Amino acid sequence: MLELEQIKASISQRFPILMIDRIISIEEGKKVVGIKNVTANEKLFLGHFPDKAVFPGSMIIEASAQVSTFLFYENKKPLKKLDFYLGVVKDMRFYKLVVPGDQLRIEAKSIRLVENSADVEVTVFVKEEKVASGELIFVRRKKD
Repeated sequence: MLELEQIKASISQRFPILMIDRIISIEEGKKVVGIKNVTANEKLFLGHFPDKAVFPGSMIIEASAQVSTFLFYENKKPLKKLDFYLGVVKDMRFYKLVVPGDQLRIEAKSIRLVENSADVEVTVFVKEEKVASGELIFVRRKKD
């Protein structure tokens, strides 16, 4: 399990775009499960939507991408400051609204991991109900 400070040491995102509260399991190169607590005091709810807060699908994708990066661990140590970046969102589907008070459990499974790219299947749950799923394709940043 990785707590918030360990997550922050591994990825570059910070508040308000850091979307992971905890990594609850890592099977190196195979599967990662992470948690995102959706709270009413998140700034994005000032505009999405003021009368009925709904967590945006784009933020579910961002949270899924951040959890997915932990597939790129080697021997429980992160690769140098995230050299994989989200390149394609494929067949992402949303099944249920996510609202403040929900806890997202994000499961990311490696479909294909090669030197310059990675395909990841993500499934997002609230409790045991699937709220989103799709495929994310990452590309490795070219060295300058």
